[in-house]
Amino acid sequence: MTKIETVIENFHGTDVVDPYRWLENSDVEEVKNWVDDQNEKTKNYLATYPEREIVKEKLRKSWNYPKYSVPQKEGNYIYFHKNDGLQNQAVFYRTQDLKSTDLEVIIDPNTLNEEGTAAITNLAFTKDGDRLAYGVSFNGSDWQEIRIRNLQTGKDESEVIKWCKFSSIAWNEEGSGFYYNRFPEPGTVDPEEESNYNRVYWHTVGTVQEEDVLIYEDATDKELSFNPIMSDDYRYLILSVWKGTENKSRIYYRDEQSEAGFVHLLADDDGEYSFIGNEGKLFYFTTNYGASKEKIIAVHLDRPGKEHWIDIIPEQEDVLSFAKIFNKQFVVCYLHNAHYKLSMYDLEGQFQKEVSLPDYISISELTGKKTASTMFIGYTSYLVPVTIAHYDFEKDELETVFNSSELFETAGYETTQVFYPSKDGTRIPMFLTHRKGLELTRENPVLLYGYGGFNVSLTPAFSPSQRMWIEAGGVYAVANLRGGGEFGEEWYKAGTLGHKQNVFDDFIAAAEWLIKQNYTNSKKLAIMGGSNGGLLVATCVTQRPDLYGAALCLVPVTDMLRYHKFTVGRYWVTDYGNAETNKEHFEFMYKYSPLHNVKKGVEYPPTLVTTADTDDRVVPWHAMKFAATLQAEQQGNNPILLRVEKNAGHGLGKPTVKIIEEQTDMYSFLFKTLGVEV
Repeated sequence: MTKIETVIENFHGTDVVDPYRWLENSDVEEVKNWVDDQNEKTKNYLATYPEREIVKEKLRKSWNYPKYSVPQKEGNYIYFHKNDGLQNQAVFYRTQDLKSTDLEVIIDPNTLNEEGTAAITNLAFTKDGDRLAYGVSFNGSDWQEIRIRNLQTGKDESEVIKWCKFSSIAWNEEGSGFYYNRFPEPGTVDPEEESNYNRVYWHTVGTVQEEDVLIYEDATDKELSFNPIMSDDYRYLILSVWKGTENKSRIYYRDEQSEAGFVHLLADDDGEYSFIGNEGKLFYFTTNYGASKEKIIAVHLDRPGKEHWIDIIPEQEDVLSFAKIFNKQFVVCYLHNAHYKLSMYDLEGQFQKEVSLPDYISISELTGKKTASTMFIGYTSYLVPVTIAHYDFEKDELETVFNSSELFETAGYETTQVFYPSKDGTRIPMFLTHRKGLELTRENPVLLYGYGGFNVSLTPAFSPSQRMWIEAGGVYAVANLRGGGEFGEEWYKAGTLGHKQNVFDDFIAAAEWLIKQNYTNSKKLAIMGGSNGGLLVATCVTQRPDLYGAALCLVPVTDMLRYHKFTVGRYWVTDYGNAETNKEHFEFMYKYSPLHNVKKGVEYPPTLVTTADTDDRVVPWHAMKFAATLQAEQQGNNPILLRVEKNAGHGLGKPTVKIIEEQTDMYSFLFKTLGVEV
């Protein structure tokens, strides 16, 4: 049993007990020993599953296929990432002909550290394609270093840009330097302020970072962040201004041919604005202002008032996910019931055509140039890994470039979409992927996945682990809960703040529907979610422990009263609320906060909680304190296990070897607990 050192805090007249506060001190030897002991118990439990090595080998086999990023044309070369199969990190290549096997290695992150945890996180080319600024993250951290590769010599410049997180890079037209945003140097502010006071700097290639020039800051609001963007013609420096995960933004700009400062073009905090491109002084944006499902507008710099805005592509029935300008036309990606459609419009907003793509897919990325007559498309589904295609606008032809689908049988499996009623009657969509001809015997093992937050849309995606699950006869179910972005701003808002319980109700209703429709029973139903989805799983475990046969609670947020005090937790206040400063927020947050709603003497389902010791997004003590609480209060013999990955973060850049090891533990836990034959 975990040691108890009770701390009591008063929130708006309510005393709240925190018996495991001491676990927040991750650098203390006693906490490290506790983590090691928890890992040992988890390892020993999973070692009792005799098929663990079979699971691991199946995962290695499923993972061992070539994976490509969507290529991009820069200068005379085409660049892309490729992982041969089991490499820890994808290698960044270039070629002049995608059909050639003669590939030139540009950056191999596998050589940057022995652990294989160095990941490329940012890429920005100069206009001529002769230089590349790229970000490197270590051990899964959100923090990154920016380095500069001379693509003519193949060597890096001497300087390294530090203290960057969620940063953008905007080169000038000549390629002599770039704008970027970063946070304060550690030691210049209090530790709790290191993710505040974002600033924009100018860096000249060949100089040290200490000589970088401060371009913009806002000392009156330390929580604002600024991502620099160069306009299509390199005349205007644009700042996309944001605060945390709030679905709002501002747009500032500066004329690079003028001595004037930044103009606050869109600064009323009345919506989200994303710059698409410009024709001289006519700027194009996607926005949710006056359009819950987004639209494309044009704003002229000389007539910026709302009365002069032009609706280029008005709001549609489907959600506008993103838009780009290629071949001097808009390429627009729409979300139709949580899967993607791709349409084209001219710059006046007239519909041209829809690109013919398979059903139930996600578009992973589009790359191209404003005036180029071709683009690359990446798309994927629950059954097929990312396929890369080359599209010719003039010929209206789509040619597959990279394709791994032949390595996975699709004929014997299917994805369908159903709609089920939530507690309040709202219709919620859910994808079901399984073998064709599945019999509804109530005995099928089902893995139900959800997220439900931060305007994030859960759309079809391929996973080797989930492929193994359905090959073993399982059903993989993904519920598109409120709080996500699948149906626009209203759908998102319906799962935030005081409406957060809707998200949990939607997920619980999905589980109940699967049981009612005879797909499974509560002993064969597992739930899974990570980060905000970990909060979802943790809450649903505490609210309906009788409903599930197993739970995978991954890198979760569990303490809703203190989350905002650590790393970038403050970013999430617009979704969750602030229980410390707002009594109303405290009341609804305390009511569902997983850590504070574990009841003594309740039989909770077998649960595996995961985290990583260097997670600097959702700090690991959320998982640790929740696991300790469940273990202390659990009635019965169902296992409550904690798995803490060493030298890893929230998931960013995790090496393949660690991914397979983690997935082996997760699915061994599921197979063992639910009695599934692998």
